[in-house]
Amino acid sequence: MSEMHRPNPTKNLVERRHALAPKTEDAFRAFSKTVFTEGALDARSKQLIAVAVAHVTQCPWCIESHVKAARRAGASDEQVMEAIWVAAEMRAGASWTHALKAVEMIGDTDKPDS
Repeated sequence: MSEMHRPNPTKNLVERRHALAPKTEDAFRAFSKTVFTEGALDARSKQLIAVAVAHVTQCPWCIESHVKAARRAGASDEQVMEAIWVAAEMRAGASWTHALKAVEMIGDTDKPDS
């Protein structure tokens, strides 16, 4: 399997993206800035959440940027890895929980549907 092409976010590409939908891009940037501003959660906690979510969504750009941001916000390597393990458990937990549907279906019949 070939590796997915990840474009380098050059100034030119970023400016072109902005030019295609400036109001939406500006609104997204403002939203992102607001979300990551310290509030009830500190910056480190927010970035660790972002690291976990980035692994669930499997976004390599998000993983890279939020691991760096988490470390800048004071997260240790162990905290970053622990956040990733929480994400892994949540992802696996969904399959484990949804297995109840299969068990329910297995229990509803003594023989396969015809």
